[in-house]
Amino acid sequence: MQLAKPFYDVGVFSNQSEAQLQFWQQRVGLAFDHSLKLGGGVLQHRHNADGAVLKLNDARDPLPTALQSPIDELLIASTKVTAPQLLNDPDGNQVRLVPPGYRGIRGLAVQLKVQDVARSEQFYSQVLGLQTEQPGLLACGDTRLLLKAGATSADLEAPLAAIGLRYITLQVFDCDATYANALAAGATSGREPITLGSTARIAFIRDPDGTWIELSERASVTGKAV
Repeated sequence: MQLAKPFYDVGVFSNQSEAQLQFWQQRVGLAFDHSLKLGGGVLQHRHNADGAVLKLNDARDPLPTALQSPIDELLIASTKVTAPQLLNDPDGNQVRLVPPGYRGIRGLAVQLKVQDVARSEQFYSQVLGLQTEQPGLLACGDTRLLLKAGATSADLEAPLAAIGLRYITLQVFDCDATYANALAAGATSGREPITLGSTARIAFIRDPDGTWIELSERASVTGKAV
């Protein structure tokens, strides 16, 4: 799979817009870029993290709470710290500030809690084309993905739009082809491809532990109309 951007992005849903914005901008130190209407009463506040994007999806209507997400922790490179520092955002999501370069992290990274590290490594390398740097650590362009072994009780029935760290986004050049190829290679469908106005064409797949993965063909990234 060819990435259109050498970083993946991370999406979080919340009903606490004001508190979340304060946390991400003031406590974590991410730079706000712009807001984007997603429809259905959801406003996405986009924050830059050294090329990657933290997407805070502010929902107007009350969101359900997923019992457990495979996204166990979000790590963000920060010049504010000289050693890893664990924080919790207003919804209780674990956020760890790390010195730039810690485990190869620039911008942001996620740690997934998975049932079988070898199985997950195989999925991300063979289905999505990530590079294994060492056991439990994969590279997605300039972004890193960490895998942590452990029993998971991921709520596979919870909708994508639920409180918490909910998905990662890969920017691709052809959403439909990438989606079809991922399914053929063993991914599970989350949502079939749809077009969001003139902004992007997107689809969702899910990994073996139920992690939502967005495949986004974004016009501003690919340079072509959708």
